[in-house]
Formats: sequence, C-alpha cells, structure tokens
Amino acid sequence: MIIAALAASACLSGSATADDWPAYGRDQQGTRFSPLRQITPNNVASLKPAWVFHTGDIARGTTNGIRSGFESTPLVIGGRLYLTTPYNRIVALDARTGKKLWSFDPKIDRTQPYGDGLINRGVAAYEVPHSMGACSLRVFEATLEARLIAVDGLTGRPCGGFGSGGSVDLRSVGNYRPGWYHMTSPPIVMDGVVIVGSAIDDNARADMPAGVVRGYDAITGKLIWKWDPLQVPKGVSPERWRTGAGNAWSIISGDPARHLIYVPTGSASPDYYGGLRAGDNKWANSVVALRPRTGALVWGFQLVHHDLWDYDTAAPPLITHLTLHGRKVPALFVGNKTGMIYVLDPGTGKPLIPIKERPVPPSAVPGEQASKTQPFPASSPLARQELRPEDAWGPNPEDRDACRRIIAEVTGTSLFSPPSLKGSLEVPGAFGGINWSGFAWDAVHERLIVASSNLPFKVQLIPAAKFKAGDRGNFRAAVAPQEGTPYAMARAPLLGPSGLPCSPPPWGELVAFEPASGRIAWRRRIGSMRDVFHGAIRGTEGSVILGGPIVTAGGLVFAGGTMDHRIHALSAETGEELWSADLPASAHAQPITYEVGGRQFVVISAGGSAKVDQEDLSDAVVAFALEGGKSRRAQH
Repeated sequence: MIIAALAASACLSGSATADDWPAYGRDQQGTRFSPLRQITPNNVASLKPAWVFHTGDIARGTTNGIRSGFESTPLVIGGRLYLTTPYNRIVALDARTGKKLWSFDPKIDRTQPYGDGLINRGVAAYEVPHSMGACSLRVFEATLEARLIAVDGLTGRPCGGFGSGGSVDLRSVGNYRPGWYHMTSPPIVMDGVVIVGSAIDDNARADMPAGVVRGYDAITGKLIWKWDPLQVPKGVSPERWRTGAGNAWSIISGDPARHLIYVPTGSASPDYYGGLRAGDNKWANSVVALRPRTGALVWGFQLVHHDLWDYDTAAPPLITHLTLHGRKVPALFVGNKTGMIYVLDPGTGKPLIPIKERPVPPSAVPGEQASKTQPFPASSPLARQELRPEDAWGPNPEDRDACRRIIAEVTGTSLFSPPSLKGSLEVPGAFGGINWSGFAWDAVHERLIVASSNLPFKVQLIPAAKFKAGDRGNFRAAVAPQEGTPYAMARAPLLGPSGLPCSPPPWGELVAFEPASGRIAWRRRIGSMRDVFHGAIRGTEGSVILGGPIVTAGGLVFAGGTMDHRIHALSAETGEELWSADLPASAHAQPITYEVGGRQFVVISAGGSAKVDQEDLSDAVVAFALEGGKSRRAQH
C-alpha cells in the first residue's frame, strides 16, 4: 500500500501523473490543465453525482459573528483525496468512493476574529526522497492560528520529527495579534523546503504585521530563510514609515526547471491611505521570484505602484510555454484585481508582451502622494475599468436615476481614480477583476481561461476625528479605522436603492484570452446573482466568480465560483455551456479532475461564502462521473 501510494506521487515536485491532482493547480506551475479526456463535449451532459462527503464543519455566525466558507481545493495522490475544512481539519478520502480514511484536527480556536472568516484553501504534499517509513508522504497545512502542520499522508498522524510534534509556530512576526495574522492558502514544497506566506487583515491600522514569506526544512521544520516584501526606502525616516502586510496570502507557484518559486503579494497596509508609506512600496502588489533553498530574490515585477485600491496580485502565477513569433518560449502569466494580464519571462521577469507606464490621476487628499504612473500591458483588460453616468444600470427608472447621481457626484469613476473625502469609484472593485480565482491554461488552444468579475465599489475616506465621533460616511458601507493614519475608510459595492448594482451585467464571466495576439476568443456569462441580489430580474445572468476554472484535454472547462448553487462545464473551444448541476451551496473553490479505477471524476467543495451573508452554507464535497467510464488520456 505504501509503495503504491508513493509510486503514484513520484512527480509531486514537478509534472503530475495523468491520474492524479497532486498540487493546488494540478502541477507546481499552476496550469490547472488535465490530460484526461474520458469526459468530452459529447458526453458531459451525462455526468451524474458519484458520491458526496459531508465534513460536518459549518459556522453560521450565529454566536460570535464568524462564518465559515468552504474554499478547499483537494489533492489526489495514489487514490487518496486530501482536503481541508473551515476548521482546519485535514481529511483523507477514498478518491473512488468518497469514504473517509482518516482525519486530523489541529483544534484551532474558532472564536478569534479571523478577517477572512473560517476558511482554508487546501494542503501541499511532499514525497520524502529515498524514504519508505512513516511520513514518507507528508501533507502540509498552514492554519488560521498561524501554525505549519505536517501529517503522514497514509495515516493522518503528526510527523513527530517536524518542528514540535509535527507543528511549527508561525507567530514570530512583528505586531502579531490573533485574528489579524493567519493563513488561508496552502504552502508549497520545492527542493525540500516548505514555503508559507500569510493572510493579514486589511485596513485595521497602518502598522500591521509584516508580510514575511518563510521557508522551512520539509523534514525537520527548521527555519531556513525569511523574506520581507517591504523595506524602508532610502531617504525616508523609519519614524515616518508606518506600514506592514504586502503579504503573500494567495497561492504560490513553483518552477522546478528553474528552481524558482513565484510569490504573488498583496497591498501594503492600510489599503486606502498611503501617506505613511512613501514611494512605490516594493515588493507589495507584485510577483517576485525567489530561490526555494535560500529565499534569495532573483527578480521582481510590480503590478501596482503605491496601491490605494486593494488591488492585490491575487491570482496564482501560471508558468507554461507560449508560441510567440513562431517559436515556443517559456512564459509566466500574472494577473491582479485590475483585470489585466501581464506576460513575463519566468527566468528574468522581463515582459514578453509590451508593458508601458502610463500617467494616472493624482490624489487631492492631504498627505497622500499617489504614484504618477502605473504599468499597463498592451492587451485589453478583461474587466470593466470605467463607469460613466450614462452607463448606470437598474431594474427601473428610479434606480437608474439614483445611480447616475451617485456616479456624477464622486471624484473619480475609472481605474486608479484615487480615494477621496467626497467618495470615488473603484472600477474594478475589491473583488476584482481577477481575484484568487485566477486562470487555467488551455494547452490545446494556447488560451488562458480567466475568471473575471465586474462589480464596482464606492470608497470614501473619513477624517479620523469625525470617524471617532460617529461619522461613517455618506453611504451604507463596511468601515475600518485605518488607525494611526488621518483617515478611516468606508467601502461597499455600488448599489442602487433596490439593492441591485449600478453597473450593468454581467457582474462576472469566464474569458478565453489568447495572450500571443491579445485577442479574446470568447466571453461567457455563467451563474446568476439572483440569490444574493433578491429581486434580480431575468437577463441578469453573469455572477461574480470566486473560485477558479480548470481545463481538460477532453475539450472542457469546469468552473464553480458563482453565487448560485451550481457547477458548470463549457466547451473550451467555443465557451458554450454544455452542462451544469445543482450543488448544496455555492462552490467558492476550484474544482479538480482525476482518474481512479478507470473512471474520471470531477470534484468540487460546495459550502458557500464566509463573506456573503445572504448565502446558504454547506459542508459538502461533491463528485461527478460518467456511468461506467473508460480511460482515455491525452497523448503528449
């Protein structure tokens, strides 16, 4: 049994075997492309539920206001499926039947005010070279309580030689505070090192914990290196430099051929006022290439200078080969909440497709120094980046008139319009654009299949003294103090009186983007927002998407992520929706596909969102398959 499991996981550090899904993006490179092709456009309509597993872990926010969200993307290695629950339990299932094999409970404190709610996006796995004993196959999880845990992939028992009893404490960062500093995404293991970032709450204060990325020996748990994305710029007094974060909260990708990891970083703190963090704030809002053995910075590319909009580099970087000018070249794709795609050389970080610095609006807020320029790729954005009064939408004339007035009264209505005391629009909004849902690589057509959202937000800065006196701005919104700065903030989706968006649908879509030409091959609305925006009328399909797509050699795109309770399958060639199926709740997770016993499965976690109060919650892992399927694999 041990030999079989380890043989099946022989490619954990590089390319995956055809049957398995051994990394978050199927491979370390994050392509999300499976060579399986038993399920095709001709038979996908016959997919049926094969099994359902219920974790039992749901928090509905009824006692302490903390909700769970089920965002786990499982791994499949040697016939075993590994997933995490919102309570950070690791569960192993029989990948063919869904039967539980074991579970491990780190017993986290479920009462802490974790800024992202109770969520976890999955685990990483590592086969120890030349070992056949206990913990030869290690499963790693980074928890909400800031622990890095290693368990035996075959038994679920802690790996005793890793750290202290199988656990490493990750709380040794400046300004640590429970709840503010936590982990939501899986680590990555490369070259014998397990690397972990962190999730840090937005907008509580200026001097938040540092967004340090750290590498630990995958056998002993010993700290090998740490890398801080933010440094005090030359000429700036440390007393005048108050910030933190710039953290890697999303999924880190790896490049075994070049011995590099690609780290996507978020914004420096706080998001909407940067007067205490002068300069570009490198390497926040960037992708950086680090050596997994040493943490040495090889190169970095910043997607947003001096971020004032929460425009994190949230999408996991994707490494593949692209045909440019008649020849195949290595390419690294990076996207962020602006809705733009950047194509870089993975070895150097230099653009493969032109990127130009363009002037952007200045800030009128006292104390703020917005960047004069921002980098724009030559290709068109995949999300809306402007909303004019004449664009206002609504289900009735009253809504449209109210939305026109709101848009006309704010100080900016386009991408990189800086926040103001009067209020400005954030287009795209805080959901993106391209969020952690990211994109998948269609290797057959050389296309990125991108999950993109289109829901503008309104943002307003509130003077700190007024905020303390009870001023919460001029619209209903979520507020945060941004303590230590002169301004609190308020932000919310831009909605009309009826509660529906002021921007026209679709509010999200899948986009097939051809990076070599910059052409969009197809756009397709999937899902509906009717369950969230009650009273939404027909014709408003096209949901915000929080949960990314995958692509198969069988010619299909599978995606959940929509606010309705469905999973979708589209033709990779045309984007036509060919199949969808009901789920117990919305599926804010990435699906996976694998083959076991000659049968191809599609599996997704369907548990609803920790951040959307209108959503139903569940604890279901749902598997679909054809009846009596036979193996058909792509030949590469």
